[in-house]
Amino acid sequence: MKKVLTALALLGLAASSAQAKSLTERNRAIVQDFARIFYAEKDVERAFLKHVVPDYIQHNPGISDGRQAAIDALKPMFSRPEAQFVVKRIIVDGDMAVIHLFGRGDPTTPGAAVADIYRLKGGKIVEHWDILQPMPAKSANPHPMF
Repeated sequence: MKKVLTALALLGLAASSAQAKSLTERNRAIVQDFARIFYAEKDVERAFLKHVVPDYIQHNPGISDGRQAAIDALKPMFSRPEAQFVVKRIIVDGDMAVIHLFGRGDPTTPGAAVADIYRLKGGKIVEHWDILQPMPAKSANPHPMF
Protein backbone atom coordinates (compact mmCIF):
# COMPACT_ATOMS: atom_id res chain seq x y z
CA MET A 1 0.00 0.00 0.00
CA LYS A 2 2.87 2.38 0.85
CA LYS A 3 4.42 1.79 -2.61
CA VAL A 4 1.09 2.56 -4.30
CA LEU A 5 0.70 5.81 -2.35
CA THR A 6 4.28 6.81 -3.16
CA ALA A 7 3.71 6.08 -6.87
CA LEU A 8 0.48 8.12 -6.85
CA ALA A 9 2.25 11.02 -5.13
CA LEU A 10 5.04 10.94 -7.72
CA LEU A 11 2.48 10.89 -10.54
CA GLY A 12 0.76 13.88 -8.98
CA LEU A 13 4.04 15.78 -8.82
CA ALA A 14 4.83 14.91 -12.43
CA ALA A 15 1.37 16.05 -13.56
CA SER A 16 1.72 19.29 -11.58
CA SER A 17 5.14 19.91 -13.13
CA ALA A 18 3.78 19.24 -16.63
CA GLN A 19 0.91 21.69 -16.06
CA ALA A 20 3.31 24.39 -14.85
CA LYS A 21 5.57 23.78 -17.81
CA SER A 22 2.73 24.00 -20.27
CA LEU A 23 1.56 27.28 -18.65
CA THR A 24 5.08 28.66 -19.00
CA GLU A 25 5.30 27.51 -22.62
CA ARG A 26 1.89 29.00 -23.46
CA ASN A 27 2.75 32.29 -21.81
CA ARG A 28 6.19 32.35 -23.47
CA ALA A 29 4.50 32.22 -26.89
CA ILE A 30 2.13 35.06 -25.90
CA VAL A 31 4.93 37.26 -24.53
CA GLN A 32 7.16 36.59 -27.55
CA ASP A 33 4.35 37.63 -29.90
CA PHE A 34 3.59 40.71 -27.76
CA ALA A 35 7.31 41.66 -27.77
CA ARG A 36 7.56 41.23 -31.55
CA ILE A 37 4.56 43.46 -32.22
CA PHE A 38 5.29 46.03 -29.48
CA TYR A 39 9.08 46.44 -29.53
CA ALA A 40 10.17 45.23 -32.99
CA GLU A 41 7.22 46.35 -35.13
CA LYS A 42 6.48 49.28 -32.79
CA ASP A 43 2.73 48.75 -33.24
CA VAL A 44 1.65 49.63 -29.70
CA GLU A 45 -2.08 49.57 -30.34
CA ARG A 46 -2.12 46.18 -32.05
CA ALA A 47 0.11 44.60 -29.37
CA PHE A 48 -2.07 45.88 -26.56
CA LEU A 49 -5.41 45.13 -28.22
CA LYS A 50 -4.27 41.57 -28.96
CA HIS A 51 -2.53 40.68 -25.70
CA VAL A 52 -3.60 43.01 -22.87
CA VAL A 53 -6.86 43.07 -20.90
CA PRO A 54 -8.90 46.31 -20.85
CA ASP A 55 -8.54 46.72 -17.06
CA TYR A 56 -4.74 46.29 -17.16
CA ILE A 57 -3.01 47.18 -13.87
CA GLN A 58 -0.11 49.59 -14.34
CA HIS A 59 2.62 50.05 -11.71
CA ASN A 60 4.56 52.70 -13.64
CA PRO A 61 3.64 55.90 -11.73
CA GLY A 62 3.64 57.96 -14.94
CA ILE A 63 0.88 55.94 -16.66
CA SER A 64 -2.71 55.38 -15.52
CA ASP A 65 -4.32 51.96 -15.20
CA GLY A 66 -6.08 50.50 -18.20
CA ARG A 67 -5.11 49.24 -21.64
CA GLN A 68 -6.18 52.42 -23.42
CA ALA A 69 -4.18 54.61 -21.03
CA ALA A 70 -1.07 52.55 -21.83
CA ILE A 71 -1.70 52.82 -25.57
CA ASP A 72 -2.19 56.58 -25.31
CA ALA A 73 0.97 57.04 -23.21
CA LEU A 74 3.27 54.71 -25.15
CA LYS A 75 2.20 55.12 -28.76
CA PRO A 76 3.84 58.53 -29.35
CA MET A 77 7.30 57.34 -28.25
CA PHE A 78 7.17 53.80 -29.62
CA SER A 79 5.80 54.86 -33.01
CA ARG A 80 8.63 57.27 -33.77
CA PRO A 81 10.78 55.92 -36.64
CA GLU A 82 13.99 56.91 -34.85
CA ALA A 83 13.06 55.13 -31.62
CA GLN A 84 15.02 51.95 -30.99
CA PHE A 85 13.99 48.95 -28.89
CA VAL A 86 16.09 45.80 -28.92
CA VAL A 87 14.90 42.82 -26.90
CA LYS A 88 17.86 41.07 -25.32
CA ARG A 89 16.05 38.29 -23.47
CA ILE A 90 12.62 37.07 -22.48
CA ILE A 91 12.23 35.11 -19.26
CA VAL A 92 8.92 33.39 -18.47
CA ASP A 93 8.00 31.35 -15.40
CA GLY A 94 4.35 30.37 -15.07
CA ASP A 95 2.25 33.53 -15.04
CA MET A 96 5.20 35.95 -14.78
CA ALA A 97 7.39 37.26 -17.60
CA VAL A 98 10.32 39.66 -17.93
CA ILE A 99 11.40 41.32 -21.15
CA HIS A 100 14.92 42.73 -20.80
CA LEU A 101 15.69 45.25 -23.52
CA PHE A 102 17.69 48.22 -24.70
CA GLY A 103 15.43 51.19 -25.32
CA ARG A 104 16.01 54.63 -26.75
CA GLY A 105 13.09 56.87 -27.68
CA ASP A 106 15.36 59.74 -28.69
CA PRO A 107 18.51 59.03 -30.73
CA THR A 108 20.35 61.93 -29.06
CA THR A 109 20.32 60.08 -25.71
CA PRO A 110 22.33 57.00 -24.72
CA GLY A 111 19.11 55.09 -23.94
CA ALA A 112 18.47 52.71 -21.08
CA ALA A 113 18.44 49.11 -20.00
CA VAL A 114 14.82 48.23 -19.29
CA ALA A 115 13.17 45.30 -17.55
CA ASP A 116 9.45 45.13 -18.26
CA ILE A 117 7.75 42.70 -15.90
CA TYR A 118 4.36 41.30 -16.83
CA ARG A 119 1.81 39.10 -15.09
CA LEU A 120 -0.48 37.02 -17.28
CA LYS A 121 -3.83 35.46 -16.52
CA GLY A 122 -5.98 33.44 -18.90
CA GLY A 123 -3.62 34.03 -21.81
CA LYS A 124 -3.60 37.84 -21.47
CA ILE A 125 -1.30 40.38 -19.86
CA VAL A 126 -3.05 41.77 -16.78
CA GLU A 127 -0.33 43.67 -14.91
CA HIS A 128 2.95 45.52 -15.58
CA TRP A 129 5.97 46.85 -13.69
CA ASP A 130 9.10 48.37 -15.21
CA ILE A 131 12.63 49.13 -14.15
CA LEU A 132 14.85 51.52 -16.13
CA GLN A 133 18.60 51.94 -15.80
CA PRO A 134 20.11 54.75 -17.89
CA MET A 135 23.09 53.78 -20.02
CA PRO A 136 26.14 55.33 -18.30
CA ALA A 137 28.74 57.49 -20.02
CA LYS A 138 31.39 55.44 -18.19
CA SER A 139 31.32 52.40 -15.96
CA ALA A 140 33.26 51.38 -12.85
CA ASN A 141 33.62 47.88 -14.34
CA PRO A 142 34.18 46.43 -17.82
CA HIS A 143 30.88 44.49 -17.93
CA PRO A 144 28.32 45.42 -20.56
CA MET A 145 24.74 46.25 -19.58
CA PHE A 146 23.44 43.31 -21.62
